[in-house]
Amino acid sequence: MTVAHDVDGRGAVLWHARCMPVPEFISALRSRVGHGLLWLPGLSAVVLDEQGRVLLGRRADSGQWAVISGIPDPGEEPVPAIEREITEETGVVAKVRALASVRPTAVIGYPNGDRAQYLNLNFIADHVSGRPVVGDDESLAVGWYHQDDLPEPLADSTRERLEDARAFLADPGAGPVLSR
Repeated sequence: MTVAHDVDGRGAVLWHARCMPVPEFISALRSRVGHGLLWLPGLSAVVLDEQGRVLLGRRADSGQWAVISGIPDPGEEPVPAIEREITEETGVVAKVRALASVRPTAVIGYPNGDRAQYLNLNFIADHVSGRPVVGDDESLAVGWYHQDDLPEPLADSTRERLEDARAFLADPGAGPVLSR
């Protein structure tokens, strides 16, 4: 049974979940390549509300707080994919404003032995409607947080993605942050 309740009065909602789901197309790939390293597209979004707060989710797999992220389905365009992920995971409807950065992640090892590395497209998105609620079993909690009062433990990748978004917003004419 799933249990949800408000944790801290800021819209963070707990969800007791079992584990992170694996997309069907990834399972099909894994049946062919085993636990070997997969190079995959990844998407993330720094979602901002009218007060400048950022939408974060506490990941079910690591317990860390992170910006909303996901993997596009085969053939799915990145912007609709991350907007879908935001709504599915948090109940919040957001509209992508800009691409903030493009960076590879470190190789990630999963408890079952799978290994993956992602080319992450990090977007800035604006809140359109909805209150944060845990929408699936990928998050334990979701909520809005002031950027000078972020919850811990915060994923290192989220620190980098927030910094990339700040850099882009400070100078949009410079374009997205790119790894070199």
